[in-house]
Amino acid sequence: MFRSNVLLLTLALSGSVMATEHAVHWGYEGDVAPAKWAQLSPEFAVCGTGKNQSPIDIQGGIKAKLPKVPFSYQAGGNEIVNNGHTIQINYVQGSQITVDGDAFTLKQFHFHAPSENLIDGHSYPLEVHLVHLDAKSNITVVGMMFKEGKANPLLDKLWAQMPVKAGDKQTLSKSVNVSDLLPKDRSYYRFSGSLTTPPCSEGVRWLMLKKPMTASKAQIEQFAKLMGHPNNRPVQPLGARFVVE
Repeated sequence: MFRSNVLLLTLALSGSVMATEHAVHWGYEGDVAPAKWAQLSPEFAVCGTGKNQSPIDIQGGIKAKLPKVPFSYQAGGNEIVNNGHTIQINYVQGSQITVDGDAFTLKQFHFHAPSENLIDGHSYPLEVHLVHLDAKSNITVVGMMFKEGKANPLLDKLWAQMPVKAGDKQTLSKSVNVSDLLPKDRSYYRFSGSLTTPPCSEGVRWLMLKKPMTASKAQIEQFAKLMGHPNNRPVQPLGARFVVE
């Protein structure tokens, strides 16, 4: 069971779950929608039984002096993938953040429309998740919201090569730097959570940036149209957890 869960986690992070021979089909609508995930496979059980699930409605944060997170990113996004659940940009080695004294390497970033997390009950039209792993495969996700406004130059570059068909991928014509998506002000909310897709593994450090960036209506609609349906998991109970800011 441990080896199976590790494999599922690795596949979920690599965005290749759908491509595996014996992968369990899951999605966002009908009989494979989020409310059904826990019933689709024993490996997905924590999607229904977990106590620290993501996403959440971020509100009532406890005030604290959170340390600044050292972001050490470089151009390394070199492949764009349509995995049937999202558009994902895979990253080469060399970019990382440091959290709790440990280095977490950026593996990929991907998008959800509308946003998965809420902030004070407010949903945003687009959210990006930057997925990082440390040497022991512990996970830290940096999340950020987009509000409708001025077009985002990096999204223009990515969307221009966005694969239309699920399972397709392309090498980007020029390696991108995800820093170009992020605000200069990187203050954040922190909480413990999970992956927002099966197998919904818990123990994930979540750092949600407070300041949203903008994406144009056309950019948001292009992504949503390609997905064909919302690709956000509903918010989960906060339970005994708390948010620190």
